[in-house]
Amino acid sequence: MVMRFAFCFILFAVALPALAIDRLTASVDKNPVLVGEYFTLTIEANGKVSGQMPDTSAISKNFVTGPISTSSRTQIVNGSMSSATSWQMQVMSRSAGEFTIPAFDISGTKSQPINLRVVARESDESQQKDVFVTTELSPESLYVQQAALYTVKLFIGKDLLDAQMTQPMMDEGSITPMGQQEESYEVLDGRRYRVITRKYLVQPQKSGSFTIEGPIFNGQVREGYRRMAVSAVGDAIDIEVKPIPDDYRGAWLPSELVNLAEEWQPEDKQVIVGSPITRTFTLTALGITKEQMPDLDIPSVDGFRIYPDETDRNQMARDGRVISQMVASYALLPQKPGKYTLPEIQLPWFNTVINRIQYATLPARTIEVIADPNQPQQPVVQPQTNAITQPVAPPSEPEPTIIYKDSEKSWLDWLIMCLGYVLWLATLLTFLFKKSPAPLQTSSTNDQATVTTDAQTKLKLLGKVAKQNDLRQFYTLLRAYVELEYQQSLKAWLSQQPTEIREEIAKLQASLYSSNKQQVELVTLYNYMNKIKKRSKSDAKIHLETLY
Repeated sequence: MVMRFAFCFILFAVALPALAIDRLTASVDKNPVLVGEYFTLTIEANGKVSGQMPDTSAISKNFVTGPISTSSRTQIVNGSMSSATSWQMQVMSRSAGEFTIPAFDISGTKSQPINLRVVARESDESQQKDVFVTTELSPESLYVQQAALYTVKLFIGKDLLDAQMTQPMMDEGSITPMGQQEESYEVLDGRRYRVITRKYLVQPQKSGSFTIEGPIFNGQVREGYRRMAVSAVGDAIDIEVKPIPDDYRGAWLPSELVNLAEEWQPEDKQVIVGSPITRTFTLTALGITKEQMPDLDIPSVDGFRIYPDETDRNQMARDGRVISQMVASYALLPQKPGKYTLPEIQLPWFNTVINRIQYATLPARTIEVIADPNQPQQPVVQPQTNAITQPVAPPSEPEPTIIYKDSEKSWLDWLIMCLGYVLWLATLLTFLFKKSPAPLQTSSTNDQATVTTDAQTKLKLLGKVAKQNDLRQFYTLLRAYVELEYQQSLKAWLSQQPTEIREEIAKLQASLYSSNKQQVELVTLYNYMNKIKKRSKSDAKIHLETLY
């Protein structure tokens, strides 16, 4: 009976939540503390909490706070049960002075406020010699969205065991790490330091006065046979951010120096129709990021097809400056002979050194496009008339006039008539022998047969290359086949072909000379060529039958 009563009592005690918290306390593990030194704030509640947490938002106004960790415990001593919940967080002050950590409230129970003293680092000169942090901003004067290089150096004079350093902070600005940290050694005042260097990219997003708060270092070093906690804070840097000038037009590009250059492949100012030209632009700028590099506006030129190629953007830090570079290539395909002038290219940018708008300029360029000397000239076809010219017999001797009499013909009359028919027959045979075509020379026949054989070989190779899906080799063979088979350039031959084959070859050219890669069915294109070949043979056969 007693055991049953004790079991029920314990079960009831566990299930019954506490009606209130007995006590709520707040404490710190250090007081006073150094500027930039982390200390631990502990809040503890005796009693059942039921998932509640203290509100710590008030201390964020004067302190830098870390995440909160929660722990709880329950004890039963001599049948008496007690429970407690504690919350801990790392807190740090960036400035010296007297501060008050306010009271905390949970379920109506409040803690006592804490008076905290934060001491400036100059009061601890011995530690300053062991560990210290320096900060530097270049350039110091900035415009909106202008990129600056922020350099942090951590000097450590003892063996480092553990280290943690925060990132610098700035309101209305972005701070991004650049590359990996660097390690080196320097000697200052006769003491050797291990130096850890970190670089950041700073970009203010609004104009006005701002402060870049320096990073905070906390760690442990070895001193003899014991571990010693150390900390350091980088100096804050005040900056004045200037707005975008009202008279500036175009994409905002604030920089100390902008350079625009170009390269041509081939470099000749005289090119052949259909031969691709590669034009490469290189844009270099100081004090901006690679994301800020603008796209170039390349004007179109009548007589040229322009295909954009890949664009590459990079950035790096050198001599305390951020340097960005963009390389963009374009393929130019001349379509017809003539002289063309590619217009001037201008890119506006704002010079932050002299505070003036300037232009990166490429002058106009004249290019002469000539016809392909290896292509035969297209013959001029004379229009054919529908009228059929009848052969005209050469003049012959006048036939004798025969006078018929009503009386019966004599033998002399019959003789004269027969001689007239024989003379007419001889004249007709003479005319026919003069009009018969002369036989072709043997050398011409052999040349024509050779051309036909080469064209057929090229057509067979087109089929093999189509199955291999080799676009460039297929295009080269296609041009050679058309020149052999039809005695025309590819452009002239295409103007006489159906729309579907012109569209397929346009896709092939775009895939070879532009970044607009398209799906080209080479097998389908090869089948088109076979159909055209068969149709040409059929038309030739019908034409010959009509003549004969």
